[in-house]
Amino acid sequence: MTEHTTRRYNDGEVLSGVQRRRRWTPEEKVRIVEETYLPGMSVSLVARRHGIGAGQLFTWRRLMAQGALTAAGAGEEVVPASEYRALQAQVNELQRLLGKKTMEAEILREAVSRAAGPKKTAVALDLVAGGRSMTAVADAIGISRQHLSAMHNRPPPKPRGRPPLPDAELVADIRMLVADLPTYGYRRVHALLRRQAREAGRAAPNPKRVYRVMKVHGLLLQPHSGKGEERRHDGRVSVDRRNTRWCSDALEIGCDNGEKVRVAFALDCCDREAMGHVATNGGITAEDVRDLMVATVEHRFGPVNRLAEPIEWLTDNGSPYVAGDTRRFACDIGLVPRTTPVSSPQSNGMAEAFVRTLKRDYVRVNPTPDARTVIEQLPVWLTHYNEVHPHKALGYRSPREYIMQTREAPSGI
Repeated sequence: MTEHTTRRYNDGEVLSGVQRRRRWTPEEKVRIVEETYLPGMSVSLVARRHGIGAGQLFTWRRLMAQGALTAAGAGEEVVPASEYRALQAQVNELQRLLGKKTMEAEILREAVSRAAGPKKTAVALDLVAGGRSMTAVADAIGISRQHLSAMHNRPPPKPRGRPPLPDAELVADIRMLVADLPTYGYRRVHALLRRQAREAGRAAPNPKRVYRVMKVHGLLLQPHSGKGEERRHDGRVSVDRRNTRWCSDALEIGCDNGEKVRVAFALDCCDREAMGHVATNGGITAEDVRDLMVATVEHRFGPVNRLAEPIEWLTDNGSPYVAGDTRRFACDIGLVPRTTPVSSPQSNGMAEAFVRTLKRDYVRVNPTPDARTVIEQLPVWLTHYNEVHPHKALGYRSPREYIMQTREAPSGI
């Protein structure tokens, strides 16, 4: 028989060995959910007592509440969600087929009515060129038929500027140079062509022309593959009201004995308070992120089934955050998932700045002998950050000081 042990820390659990998944009966689920409504109990506490995920228990509780309210309000049996979705899909398809042509005609008519005179003429000319009747097009768009006929039958405009020079001779000269000097770019190739032209007593080609010809014929050098410029970010991560946008990210802390501690956290983008965290010496999973969501919601609003107002949940594109189950769970409890563009950490700059602050001001100046010590110290560090650590954007006040001085009830008390 395979032996395994379980070691529990304050904020994490380390499992070794094979664990069998527990199957809960409906009666057990009802009993566990009813415990969450008892005085002094919370979803997180009941979940830890029974050894299940807080996100899973939160989902059971919400589904039970929704089913009871729906049946009582309608006075009828509750229709299965799958059957309702199938019927709704059929209705949507019928509506789409019925109104498609009508909506297209209305959109086209409105677009033409908003267009100015020159734009109307261009649209009319395209329709006439496609074989439409000139009279019908003029009447439908609302322009003069005589003007449309004159524009349609006018002679082509005369070419402007000098005619382009033939490129065959230039291409041959460039190919000859590139065959002997394959590392030369268009600047050095142009310098050699200019030298040859000076020796032959003819006009030298323009460098822009050399670049165009080499680009058309695939003779340019491959672009440099080194580090590119920083991605520009013109948006704003911070907000002016609390509980409008929350951001989350994860970081890794190395221990002296070689162990790694992975931490995921959540911040309010207004008061910068660290509202919750999960820590483990394994990898951050989608279930850990869902538990973090539950802990953050309970930290701010207590044991509620769904947020009264939607709150944005800003993260990067890490696999635990973009997982389908995580995004669906976030929507179920009232969070609105928002992800940053690829390769743009600036778009989640507040979370990135918190990672730097945590490592600089806490991890580097405290002993980190092993994972257990780090996980035990994390609550102390975050409490100090919330209550003592000054923040420039908050007028060099701590998050809790900012909350108190702006006359808003601080959370997590």
